[in-house]
Amino acid sequence: MRRAVILAVLLAATVSGCVSKLAYGRVKSALVESGLSDANASCMADRMTDKLTIFQLRKLQALRGEKRSLSDYVAAVRKVNDPEVLAVTATSAAVCTMGFGR
Repeated sequence: MRRAVILAVLLAATVSGCVSKLAYGRVKSALVESGLSDANASCMADRMTDKLTIFQLRKLQALRGEKRSLSDYVAAVRKVNDPEVLAVTATSAAVCTMGFGR
């Protein structure tokens, strides 16, 4: 019984790690496609995938499209109408722009 619980925990940790890596890649790509620099997109994707749920990250997929500045991107996130998504995006943008997130 104990062995089954340990295996289940290890499997869950492995699967969540894979999901996190997939989410990171998709978020980074979406940020770059939205016009953010590769460095800012990488930094922000790392923070956002740690702090937001998959459901919240999917809300951000609607923001793909025309090129934007970082401040324009954060302003567009307001349309998602999720205070946590806005807060994480705004703080990630600030931290990454200042170079503290790398």
